[in-house]
Amino acid sequence: MSAPLLEARQLSVEIGGKTVVDRMNLSLQPGERLAILGRNGAGKSTLLSTLAGLRPPQAGAVLLDGEDCALLAPRQAALRRAWLGQFQNDPFGSTVLETALTGRHPHLGRWDWESKHDAELARKALQAVGLDGMETRQVHTLSGGERQRLSIATLLTQAAMLYLLDEPLSHLDLNHQMAVLELFAGAARDCGAAVVMVLHDPALAHRFCDRALLVYGDGRCAQGTVDDILTAETLSELYGYGLRQIEDRGHRCFIPE
Repeated sequence: MSAPLLEARQLSVEIGGKTVVDRMNLSLQPGERLAILGRNGAGKSTLLSTLAGLRPPQAGAVLLDGEDCALLAPRQAALRRAWLGQFQNDPFGSTVLETALTGRHPHLGRWDWESKHDAELARKALQAVGLDGMETRQVHTLSGGERQRLSIATLLTQAAMLYLLDEPLSHLDLNHQMAVLELFAGAARDCGAAVVMVLHDPALAHRFCDRALLVYGDGRCAQGTVDDILTAETLSELYGYGLRQIEDRGHRCFIPE
C-alpha cells in the first residue's frame, strides 16, 4: 500500500501552554474525507493548521505523502496540500480571476507567468463555485459568501491531492453549502483527493464524510467511521448538551433535547 496522503504520529498540540491534542495518531488515504468537530476553542483550527505544517507541533510528527512536513519547503508543501483558513486577507486590489490564479503559483517557476492552461483551470474552478462571469470584478466588491467561494475556487485551481479546510461553509447560504460539500465529495470520489474539514454540523459531517475526529479540548480525541462515532451519546458528551438522533433515508441528524 502507498503511503497515506496525510499521517500524524503521536501528535501533541498546545495552545497557550494547554495541551488540546495529546499523542494523536491519524492516517488519511486517497479518497477519504474526514470531519473535525468540537466545541468553540477546543483546538480544531490549531490542529488543522498543525496538520498543514503551518505551526510546529508540541511533539510528534506530521507526514505529507510519506515525508516529514517539517522538512518540506513551503512550495513543495503547497504542491501536496491546499489550505483554507477561516479568514481571508486582501491587502492589494485584484480581480476575481487574478485571485483564483494565485492557486497556480506553487506550480510556476520563479519568473514564470501563468499560461493559458493555468487560466483555463482558474476559469473552470470559478464556474464550479458559481462565479463564472465575475472574472473582472474587484475582490473588494464581493460579499462574504462570494469571497468564500472565491477562496474555494483558488484551492481547486491549486489542484493539490489533499485539502485542509477550516470551516469551509462560513458565510455560505444553504444552497452553496451543499454545493461546496458536493464539490469536495466529487474531488475525493473522482480524483482520489483526501479532504479534512472543520465542520460545525454533525449531520453534514455524517452525510459528506467517511470518518470523524472529535476534539474535546483537554487532550482527548476520538475518531472512527461516521456511523460509529457520530451518535447522540458521543456528541452530547462532546458539546456538553443533550442531543437526540433522527434517521431519515440513510441520513442522520441531531436535535437538542
